[in-house]
Amino acid sequence: MDTMLGFVAVAIITVAALFTALALNWAFLRASFLLMQPATAARRSARTPIEHGARLVAQAYGRSR
Repeated sequence: MDTMLGFVAVAIITVAALFTALALNWAFLRASFLLMQPATAARRSARTPIEHGARLVAQAYGRSR
């Protein structure tokens, strides 16, 4: 019984280590792709929804006058 329990423990630890290695591999691969992007890819500033909405309201107000 003790031998079976030890084998099950080793099997569970091995499967957990496999999934941990896969997760780390995926994370490092994703990070390397993010680091390989050219520096000019993120130059434009993303508009916030509030800024975009304020611009639409100002345009609509300007049209109505």
